[in-house]
Amino acid sequence: MFSNYDDAKELATFELARTSQSWDGADLPDYPVGKPELIVKRLVFPSGSKLEWHHHPVMNYGIVQQGELTIIGLDGKEKTVRAGEAVVEMVGSIHHGENRGDKTVVLDMFYISQPGTPISVPHPEIGEGL
Repeated sequence: MFSNYDDAKELATFELARTSQSWDGADLPDYPVGKPELIVKRLVFPSGSKLEWHHHPVMNYGIVQQGELTIIGLDGKEKTVRAGEAVVEMVGSIHHGENRGDKTVVLDMFYISQPGTPISVPHPEIGEGL
């Protein structure tokens, strides 16, 4: 994915996202008050796998490093994010992600939280997942 930068001759920067809304168009919440805790996670989705239904009580965003990830909201809205693309996740809305392709998805996620706050809350009552 990064091989197209191998012949770079000078420093370059690329803005992958700038928004105050999640991928479904909902406004992001205000920052909480207090000490921040920044969390970075890498998620690996084998072909055909999916996460369980969940919601995030904190703001988060990520970059798909490999493959294509489809995110599905409980309301049926979908967004497919491809390698090199950024996604701003929903906050407070139930959703899940799945790999519908033949290639493993590698997703790096960045969470803006506070100590002791969960970054994800599962909803097993909705259905099965990974």
